[in-house]
Amino acid sequence: MKLNILLEHVDKAVNSHLLDIDVDIKGIATNSSLVRPNDIFVAIPGFRVDGHQFIDAAIQAGASVVVGEKDLKGLIVPYVRVSNSRLALAQIACQFYGNPSRNKIVIGITGTNGKTTTTYMLKYILENCGRSCSLFGTVQNVVNGKPLPSINTTPDALELQKQIALSEDEFIIMEVSSHGLSQYRVEGVEFDYCLFTNLDKEHLDYHKDMEAYFSVKASLFDQLKPNGLAIINHMDSWGKKLADLLTSKGYQVFLVGDQSYHDLQIIHLQSGISTVSFKGNPSELSLNILGKHNILNASMAFLTALLIGIPQQKVLYALEKFPGVPGRFEMLQHPNGATVVIDYAHTADAFYQCLQTAREEGANRVFHVFGFRGDRDKEKRRDMVSVSKEISDVHILTLDDLNDVPYEEMEQALYALSDGGYVISDRTIAIKEVLEHAHKGDWVCITGKGAEVYQQKFRLPTASDKETVQFLFQQIDQKTNGGFEPLH
Repeated sequence: MKLNILLEHVDKAVNSHLLDIDVDIKGIATNSSLVRPNDIFVAIPGFRVDGHQFIDAAIQAGASVVVGEKDLKGLIVPYVRVSNSRLALAQIACQFYGNPSRNKIVIGITGTNGKTTTTYMLKYILENCGRSCSLFGTVQNVVNGKPLPSINTTPDALELQKQIALSEDEFIIMEVSSHGLSQYRVEGVEFDYCLFTNLDKEHLDYHKDMEAYFSVKASLFDQLKPNGLAIINHMDSWGKKLADLLTSKGYQVFLVGDQSYHDLQIIHLQSGISTVSFKGNPSELSLNILGKHNILNASMAFLTALLIGIPQQKVLYALEKFPGVPGRFEMLQHPNGATVVIDYAHTADAFYQCLQTAREEGANRVFHVFGFRGDRDKEKRRDMVSVSKEISDVHILTLDDLNDVPYEEMEQALYALSDGGYVISDRTIAIKEVLEHAHKGDWVCITGKGAEVYQQKFRLPTASDKETVQFLFQQIDQKTNGGFEPLH
């Protein structure tokens, strides 16, 4: 692609006369080690590494043009200075791959909790009706039926545009994180449907306050196509605010909630099975997975599928058969009859939903194992502990991802926040202790990691919470039948 065409929609370059240079661009790179001859190299100032430091290496590898933010002179190839390299990358990638989202039905789901489950539900519904779907999210990416690793909830702009272009699927369903929005990863993607699940304290180390966090989430809806639809959880206070904002801007807004004026009314909200009504026609919404929060996720997916044009009975049938998502309220049966739940919950509200479900399902006792990610939002931690202490019988604090925070420092933070709970730093040993003390009828909720693999090594030879539980199940002597004394 000619350079002037490639940069046609890039925010006005400082030295825009260079755009007239007759240069053919063969590819785009942000990593100098991946540069090929006649690529354009976009230097991005990262959080730990500044891409501008690798411009010389990129040129030596064959980059014919460099884009960056700094005032650089004397390069042997054309240098185009822009105000924001991340934004420029998204605009360049979108142009290079021919605005691929315009040729797909694109569904974006944002919010603090519920994004992953809702995306999987929608994908399951559509595929059960013979429609093909690509998926981009926290657990994995799937394009043309092939799973791809997921590094971030929302891929970087270059990879996202490339994969959308490669997709032969009719639908693109993606989780859209606040980081993905603020870092322009979805810039240029045009959406047919945008969903908002909820907002809870999260990422405030990055967004500073809830208003800023909300504003970033709300910006997704500005990328709706002219006839695009917004589907909002109106039972969430931030959802109500968003619905008012979008309505004032003239967007087509559809609401999920418990009032008669809602487009999809949840008449009776109950874990596993509920009654919902669309256009005055009540239906029984049944799920294999537990939790009122999952009924709400299913309601969001249900309304979206109906708006797409999927027959109501087919939607209900698919949701009834939906197998769940790895690491999202994933239930395992202890050999002695206790129930173990592995869940990604890592906010106070998500804790509430997970632990309260255990209570509502008749748990004799609720054990809760969780931790905090190092070098992440500290403001939410005390709220998380408070919810756990209030609902669970025993809460055990343990390590999550350290993210370069020293082990001893994180351990001290756990003790400072434990509030009557236990601290067992080794995550695998914390799980082992709880499983050895859980009896028939007890519930053990292990939260924070879901299906993610551990970043650091622990004492047991396992790589995830599920692996740890399954490993320990194999080690438990069946004859004991859970005959351990409770934790004191």
